Amino acid sequence: MPPEEAVTPVDASTLILLRDAENAVSCFFVQRHQNTKFMGGMLVFPGGKVDEADRDPAWTSLCTEPGRPEWQPLGVAACREALEEAALLPVIGGTLDHATLLDWRRRLNDESLRELVRASGLRLDLAALRPISRWLTPKTQSKRFDTLFFAARVPPGQEGAHDERETVASFWATPADVLARFEAGTIELAPPTHRTLEVLATKKSVDEVLALADGATLDTICPELVRHTDAEGDTMALVLPGDPEHSVREPRIAGLSRFVMRRGAWRPEPAPRLP
Repeated sequence: MPPEEAVTPVDASTLILLRDAENAVSCFFVQRHQNTKFMGGMLVFPGGKVDEADRDPAWTSLCTEPGRPEWQPLGVAACREALEEAALLPVIGGTLDHATLLDWRRRLNDESLRELVRASGLRLDLAALRPISRWLTPKTQSKRFDTLFFAARVPPGQEGAHDERETVASFWATPADVLARFEAGTIELAPPTHRTLEVLATKKSVDEVLALADGATLDTICPELVRHTDAEGDTMALVLPGDPEHSVREPRIAGLSRFVMRRGAWRPEPAPRLP
């Protein structure tokens, strides 16, 4: 049952790490463990909630300046989650190879990321993280996240690898390839990931994605749950701003205005004509 009152959302961030492919961009994906409480089994970008340690003012001297001061904890959290889940980490002042990143991830069991960064003489490159969209979990959910999606070019020499605990698989792929796998039913995608991939699939280079991010409004996208009835029967839909049944009439992201539950998966569809 949905909560009687909307739950206060937790701050979170996601990091879309990119590299150039042929006439497209390639993104790093991880698949969450099936038994994970949140988004179990889904194919996602690395990310998670902001921890108290991510808010430590000591980070200011250990990272480049983000686009806005209030983004610093979100950027630190995105970097930490990328290291934990994907063995990737945007840094400046030097390079980190794959073996070192795997070692850093192992050492996180006993040391903090802040300690590792300070000892290395490097800094987290938060200036390289460009916010591209902001998604808020629907009010009907018992666990809610206010998530800023960052995009960044992967540092040279970094390959990426899942952690074999929270994440059970990982790979580089173009948005078009992953969307095709979703349509074939071989992977699961949450609506925010699916819509983000649809947007990224229109871009031919990392530079184009970063330019898109630089122009993003970052207006909150909070889907709303409504009943959907058509020739296939009754089901539910998650409607986005701009849908005729959403409380916000202006679209906040390109694409179809709703995701309809079909055979256990949210599928993008146009809104039906309302009387």
